[in-house]
Amino acid sequence: MSLRQQILKTLSISALSLCCFAGFADAKQVEVHDPVMTKEGDTYYVFSTGPGITYYQSKDLVNWQLSGRVFKDEPSWAQRVAPGFGGHLWAPDIIQKDGLFYLYYSVSAFGKNTSGIGVTVNKTLDPAAKDYRWVDQGIVVQSVPQRDDWNAIDPAIIKDENNDYWMSFGSFWAGLKLVKLDSTLTRIAEPQEWHTIAARPRNAKSTIEGERNGAIEAPYIFHKNDYYYLFVSFDKCCRAANSDYNVRVGRATKVTGPYLDKDGNDMAQGAGSVVIKGNKDWPGLGHNAAYSFDGKDYLVLHAYEAADKGIQKLRILPMSWQDGWPLVNPSDLNSHITQLK
Repeated sequence: MSLRQQILKTLSISALSLCCFAGFADAKQVEVHDPVMTKEGDTYYVFSTGPGITYYQSKDLVNWQLSGRVFKDEPSWAQRVAPGFGGHLWAPDIIQKDGLFYLYYSVSAFGKNTSGIGVTVNKTLDPAAKDYRWVDQGIVVQSVPQRDDWNAIDPAIIKDENNDYWMSFGSFWAGLKLVKLDSTLTRIAEPQEWHTIAARPRNAKSTIEGERNGAIEAPYIFHKNDYYYLFVSFDKCCRAANSDYNVRVGRATKVTGPYLDKDGNDMAQGAGSVVIKGNKDWPGLGHNAAYSFDGKDYLVLHAYEAADKGIQKLRILPMSWQDGWPLVNPSDLNSHITQLK
């Protein structure tokens, strides 16, 4: 079985098991890849990689219930961009603007840069609301092998101090990109403005196409006080207990960078200060997002649990700040448990 098949099987089993356990009294931990969050009213929502983009809701950030899928069927453009698309949508991000929720998602051939990022829009996230309806806006950006030396996957949106919106994205290849969006948030702004914000050296000796490129992905920019903080994931995900995924960070005074680590080194040249790495209980963790809710900051990520066959679990870690840099406590991986009701 190929690595891609293993990942898809794991995600499918996870989604099925969540459905089956939803009505049980005994709680099960929330199993997700690439989680992102938002809040509507008094309800938190987590969206993740999975069939049609799976999502969950909670009132307290601890107890969660499965809400369903964003897409009942595949996006109309998926087969055109990635022939053989099997229904799994990757690495979402969600933002709110002017009363609408914009959910960005990826279609990709695993290990290749045959990829595209799309966006779908809804007035509410509550599936029981009468005006709940996702309306797909189609593709925002596409990467094509041999044409592009970047990968259109792992989108994340940030609003800058001028109220302009930018999308960071990327996985392996020539690194992570930043591009300005137009006022609709569904298209790239014209004239186009592109930046490379992070990259890692390539491994020309690898026999796997994607791994010949630097192992970096999942950018997420978080604005705090006078800085933009760029979180990224180094090394390899999706290998269960053999994963060595870890979270790095740099910061900049402008959204376009340059993003420098604690030692003043440029992330576009392979730098990045460690935020959190794996340990014996959680050997790999990453693809994080960062949020402020009710005056508190959080780092949200998935982590592979060694004691449970390396299954990926949702972790929401309190984030503090020391000398202007984000700080999380690795022991919170064991103490801040999210569970499915």
